[in-house]
Amino acid sequence: MIEKNYITSGRNTIIHKVRKFDLLIVNGNHPVVIVSNRGIGVYKGDVPRKKSEAKKAYMDVIDVGASECFGEEKTLIFIQALDNKEYKIDYSKVDTSNFIKIHQENYI
Repeated sequence: MIEKNYITSGRNTIIHKVRKFDLLIVNGNHPVVIVSNRGIGVYKGDVPRKKSEAKKAYMDVIDVGASECFGEEKTLIFIQALDNKEYKIDYSKVDTSNFIKIHQENYI
């Protein structure tokens, strides 16, 4: 069993578990989102093609549409981050200020 740096919960929630690793969330052709221990934002770099490349960069690539995650692209994803905030990523609002919003200030 491979230990993941995140947990999926319900139909659209990802929980970040390991401070050392950043999460890159890939959801179809939408912008890639990075989740770190300091917060969340749009990722501007190149997405590692192999798991070994990602691991060397202390990243974990999560393909939302992959069967080991949710199995389909999502319009709305919730991220429970290590900064004690839950974020809402609304892919229907890409390129607006409402694309990534704080959903809950303290979820723990």
